[in-house]
Amino acid sequence: MPRFLLPFLIASLPALAADVAPLRGAITELAEKDVAYLAGLYRHLHSNPELSEQERATADRLAKELTAAGYAVTTSIAGHGIAGVLRNGQGPTVLIRTDLDALPVEEATGLPYASRARAKDLAGREVPVMHACGHDVHMTSFIGAARALAKLKDRWRGTVLMVGQPAEETIGGAKHMLQAGLYERLGRPDFCLALHVAGDQRAGTVGYREGFMLASVDSVDITIRGVGGHGAYPHKTKDPIVIAAQVILALQTIVSREVRPIDSAVVTVGSIRGGTKRNVISDQVDLELTIRTYRDETRRVVLEAIDRITKGVARAAGVPAGREPIVKVREDERGPATYNTPELTRRAVEAMRAVLGAERLVEVEPEMGAEDFGDFGRVTPVIPTFMFRLGTIDARRWAEAQKPGGDPLPSLHSALFWPEPELTLKTGVEAMTAAVVGLLGK
Repeated sequence: MPRFLLPFLIASLPALAADVAPLRGAITELAEKDVAYLAGLYRHLHSNPELSEQERATADRLAKELTAAGYAVTTSIAGHGIAGVLRNGQGPTVLIRTDLDALPVEEATGLPYASRARAKDLAGREVPVMHACGHDVHMTSFIGAARALAKLKDRWRGTVLMVGQPAEETIGGAKHMLQAGLYERLGRPDFCLALHVAGDQRAGTVGYREGFMLASVDSVDITIRGVGGHGAYPHKTKDPIVIAAQVILALQTIVSREVRPIDSAVVTVGSIRGGTKRNVISDQVDLELTIRTYRDETRRVVLEAIDRITKGVARAAGVPAGREPIVKVREDERGPATYNTPELTRRAVEAMRAVLGAERLVEVEPEMGAEDFGDFGRVTPVIPTFMFRLGTIDARRWAEAQKPGGDPLPSLHSALFWPEPELTLKTGVEAMTAAVVGLLGK
């Protein structure tokens, strides 16, 4: 987010309209009464995951839940995106986003409600499917907050815009919903809120920070083109496997020698494919990279360096004209950094603290993980955004992991990741409801 816009954003934020503390009991009671229902919904969503751009049944279920809670629901936004609107008099509009999609991961938790789903991915391959990144928790907390806010309509004024976003894992669902006219059709929000599970944080806690929370992500495809031939006559070839190896090593100098030391960046080559047989020198190698940065300027430096280094190494290897490497930045797989607008963050955290208590809120470090929630705020003019982390690990497992030599906790995207449902969901509903009432309170 451009820094010059922040003073205008902060000045445009209305003052916190109500002290949430008197509502602490009401919000907690609603969450506690609903947790059994929500746990059942969570288990259903967990057992029936769907891949990115295939979230039809998931979207249908959430649309039914929002309709039952009193929201006016619009479906099929940019594929399987949905939105529910609850208007309640004059006041600001708060957008709450959840993601819908799951991952091609085979679950290994052994839970009674573990996913056994399989599906064909966009390339037509049959793959296992699992909610290994907590989107099932996100969706269930989202519905719990929607239900609670509908029951608390006498305590706030304004509009709540509930957005179910497809294709977060492949990066692009948020952008596609905006391109499909989400704001033009349903209204431009004044604030955008979201939560994301944390695989290393105790259930019952909320993690927050001001400023950068998650990195931007860029996907880069590199095709190294050489001159193939017989493995016994390498002098008659230009071996793309050797060139690719040199490129991979050379790319590691970008972060250490071209990015400012006080900035953060990651350049990871996650896939390399080339060759068909041990005695055949191929004529092509394909690399897939993921790039993580925070600042737009750092992103520019890294992407320009990848292009320059790749083509320079190939040129030095004597690759003939017309066979230069192809370096492609995938605009369809790019997400901005998640930036928590400081003033909005402080006000949302103040409201959550009034309901949860100070001991359940923890300030966390930024991460190089990425997602596309930030796109909902990166419009003109910029909309303040805030994403918080939701703890998921029960006290026993968390304590064991802190001991010297203790078993490490499975990370997100692991086949072994599982949250403690009830306390996690209760906390997610309490925190999100408190934040919204804090911004819209009478």
